[in-house]
Amino acid sequence: MYEFLECTVSQYMTRRLETVTREVTLRELGKLFEKHDFNTFPVVEDGMLLGVVTKFDFLRAFSFTTGQMMPHYDELMKRTVADVMTDAIVHVESATPLTRVLQLMVNLRMRSFPVVGPGGVLVGVISREDVMRGLRESAGRALPVAV
Repeated sequence: MYEFLECTVSQYMTRRLETVTREVTLRELGKLFEKHDFNTFPVVEDGMLLGVVTKFDFLRAFSFTTGQMMPHYDELMKRTVADVMTDAIVHVESATPLTRVLQLMVNLRMRSFPVVGPGGVLVGVISREDVMRGLRESAGRALPVAV
């Protein structure tokens, strides 16, 4: 397990990403959630991370309000990611230790974090599954080889 203390985000992050732009409609976003079975998409323009859009953000667009008890589905599906995305996000850098990511995930109850490089450029995502793989591989390296 001591090996886990030396693991960094860059070793385990997912580099190949599916992203969306602010102009994607909720109709298109719903199809992307279904196709990829993701809970979150980074919102990116010109390589820069602007925020994230989650399934919760998507569902929040359909919540009842005092001004409108029954949202109009077709009208809501024309709204864009810019209308529902979360722009105040927690992110990490490639050199961040996995121990720090694990602590952030536990404290904030987050599933994943965008990984940004210099200038706010999105370079990957680190997820719970990535951290679990780091733990598993570190534990495996620490075990003596059976002869």
